[in-house]
Amino acid sequence: MIFLAVVISTFLEPLRHPLRSLTSLTISEAGVAVKYNVYLSDKIEVEFQPTDRSRVELAARLLKLAGVDAEVKKEGGKDVWYIKATTDMLAAGRKELRDAVRKVVEEALEKGWVDEIKAELWLEKLEEGLTLMEGWPKYHVGLARSGVLVVRFASPNPDSIQQVARRLNKIGLVEGRHFSVKMPEEGRDGYVRILKEGLAYAAWLSVNGSKTQRELAAAFVNYILQRAEKASKEVSEKANKIIEEGMSRGSLTLKDFEKEVEVNGEKYKVKVIGWGAEFEKSRSGKKLLKIRITAEINNVKSDYTITFSRYGRTNTAEGFAIARADAPGGREADAERYSALIKAPTGKEPSIRHMKDGRIKIACYEGHLEGFRRFTELADAIEEWLEETSRRRPTH
Repeated sequence: MIFLAVVISTFLEPLRHPLRSLTSLTISEAGVAVKYNVYLSDKIEVEFQPTDRSRVELAARLLKLAGVDAEVKKEGGKDVWYIKATTDMLAAGRKELRDAVRKVVEEALEKGWVDEIKAELWLEKLEEGLTLMEGWPKYHVGLARSGVLVVRFASPNPDSIQQVARRLNKIGLVEGRHFSVKMPEEGRDGYVRILKEGLAYAAWLSVNGSKTQRELAAAFVNYILQRAEKASKEVSEKANKIIEEGMSRGSLTLKDFEKEVEVNGEKYKVKVIGWGAEFEKSRSGKKLLKIRITAEINNVKSDYTITFSRYGRTNTAEGFAIARADAPGGREADAERYSALIKAPTGKEPSIRHMKDGRIKIACYEGHLEGFRRFTELADAIEEWLEETSRRRPTH
């Protein structure tokens, strides 16, 4: 989940120079945080400018997760990289980001350090957001009895249904995988229903798609969020969770990944050294996804493999690994390290199953797969496997 915090610095002063830092704003996701400078002059500017390009690229990815499409730029002929987001870009961002920037403006306005008319214009933009929603049809956004989020457009007019479907195709969504369509018949309304994967993928496109896709997807996602906020707090929370998960796909990197986690009361330091994802066929012909990670866990270096397949009538994605008896400390110790390895990048512990034959099975579910999907080195393979093993097909 994206977390934004405004840190009001103790050196707040009237701005005498357009590049005088007023305060700082921190964006963090999955334990990775970046602090940005906030400037107020003729416009609002959020800027990040260290000497390390990889750090700037990380800052750009986090801003994209917050809904701001800021590009990494180089300063002249120098080896200095930076990103900058100004008023309109910030106003098009996520509500959490807009609220954070709004607090900075309100603080400066209260102390008389910015022009009141200018500040009011900024606050109006930040409050409303630049959602580019002209012409969007009215979607119903709510919760089913089961608690599942429902995003649905209904109409008795076949042309309206087809127009909505074409618009979703233009964003980059695919019928059957991302949304379902039912045409009107016998006096009943037809509908277009956005599936959970469709909303998450639209959020992903708003960060990672082409320029046109980013604009269209961002407008659609912001519109759905506004509809959800009007529905209820519960609906808004459910929609935000799906969108945050979609935006975070491929946003992190396994390179230099280190994290300390606790499993069964013991702390484990996980340091990732190598990684990979590949496909295999099972004996029955199913396409399998193998995620391989080499890691050093509490100074024990080893290779770990988790094999995902589809199971049952619901075609559920599940992954399994078997603890090794010849590993340092035996099966129990290897299972503990597997748990730490999986929990560190995904935030979720796997299920440990002790089999009658003495083996120990480590089980992962879709939540773990979504956690791995946040890492750029694994995201494409996971996306391909999910799409190719999905049973959903177009309905017309």
